Amino acid sequence: MRGEPSCPKCGGRVRAPGLFSDSWQCDAHGTVHPVQPVIPPSVDALNVVVHRTQVPLWMPWPLPVGWLFTGVACAGDDRTGGRATAVACTGPGPLGGMGELILVAEELGVGLGARYAGMDGPDPGPHMNVEKPPQAKVLAAGRPTPLWHVAGAPDDRAVFAGEALGMWLWAVVWPEQSGLLMYDELVLTDLRDAGAEVELVPCGALSPRLLGP
Repeated sequence: MRGEPSCPKCGGRVRAPGLFSDSWQCDAHGTVHPVQPVIPPSVDALNVVVHRTQVPLWMPWPLPVGWLFTGVACAGDDRTGGRATAVACTGPGPLGGMGELILVAEELGVGLGARYAGMDGPDPGPHMNVEKPPQAKVLAAGRPTPLWHVAGAPDDRAVFAGEALGMWLWAVVWPEQSGLLMYDELVLTDLRDAGAEVELVPCGALSPRLLGP
């Protein structure tokens, strides 16, 4: 994903708008919102996405003890603005070892969350049993937000999804047992509303999870 825009659904190369099309095109998925090249985690990187995106930029805030911000990705271009965002955080897992969390906010049909979930997409709805009580809850922008387990993901991760501020909210956690993190009712902040507090986000090394499925 580094270096040039890519398809949010498969990570493949995309063609820029040109003479015969006014949208970005993937050979496999047709018209897409391109994922912009991922840059190392920094406050500046966050600010770039904050000012570009049309969808929330979710981060646990305050971060769990020992956790760091480890990267951000955005799907969309300068003409349409960001239509999906992904924020990666890394820190001590609830059962030991290191845990990784990617939070994705996206419009219907973008497919970035399904890509990180390792699933066919583009949306989680068909893989969620909303007839049953939600398996996890978060507080997103001050609102209690239920999240359901998303079935069909690879065994190495736990995947939850729901709706927040009118967009899909995905939470993808590695390893699978670190999904316990989601049962602690995390408080999620939309960094578009964080103002100067963004300057306080502690940054770590870039998560390789952001660079590919």
